[in-house]
Amino acid sequence: MNSKRLITVGHSPDPDDAFMFYALANSKLDTEELVFRHQLEDIETLNRRALRGELEVTAISIHAYAHLLDKYALLPSGCSMGDRYGPMVVARQPMSIDELKKRRIAIPGTMTTAFLTLRLLLAESFAYDVVPFDQILDLIQQGRYEAGLIIHEGQLTFQKLGLHLVVDLGVWWQERTGLPLPLGGNAVRQDLGKRLMRQISRLVKDSIRYALDHRDEALAYALRYARNMDKTLADRFVGMYVNEWTLDYGPRGREAVRRLLDEGHRAGIIPAPVAVEFVQ
Repeated sequence: MNSKRLITVGHSPDPDDAFMFYALANSKLDTEELVFRHQLEDIETLNRRALRGELEVTAISIHAYAHLLDKYALLPSGCSMGDRYGPMVVARQPMSIDELKKRRIAIPGTMTTAFLTLRLLLAESFAYDVVPFDQILDLIQQGRYEAGLIIHEGQLTFQKLGLHLVVDLGVWWQERTGLPLPLGGNAVRQDLGKRLMRQISRLVKDSIRYALDHRDEALAYALRYARNMDKTLADRFVGMYVNEWTLDYGPRGREAVRRLLDEGHRAGIIPAPVAVEFVQ
């Protein structure tokens, strides 16, 4: 009998990630000699942990991947792609992009793809504070910030708080490039070796496919992580970020990753060119 090998998987405590990893977290798949332990933390914390190589498998921001080339490879499955939607800047009062440049903006982390895209949009320095992503909407509503960069379910709930959309970065990116905005992905540590990396890649894809094929039960599990969302809204949110893009980036999705990181490098945000490597 093979001895069991523990694989720690880091992902966000959000309905889309919970949906994606439902099968792995609930013993719905034959994982052979592997045992998966799930560690739930916000994406900026996972990005920072990945810099230290702490997790065998982890969700990361595509922006963060540019700083992880020596440690991780992208899995071909698990992408969160904003296809004509994405992170948003919202504000207490209606304002233009030019007005936004003069405000201090609450952001969910400097390694998030949302922040990279906002820097590409504004194309100049601006004031910001890093704030836990799940506090940004409340802080804007309270008047602590005039504007904030929101990710996750806040994209669907900000209007309930009487806040105003300044820009949808997924729409802006699509209009500029004709491509979807690659927000996050799953990465595997390269020191595991090619055989184990491929095995993990297959199991992650199987987990996503299982959830899509058993949507009701996977969604019921994902609802545990749905903040301020009923089932209908959670189902809509999951559908935005777990879909055909998530099973495989495909040629267009891979082009989108390369284009985003290339533009980040040309803008001086990412220090070196990025040769994107996916697990084959």
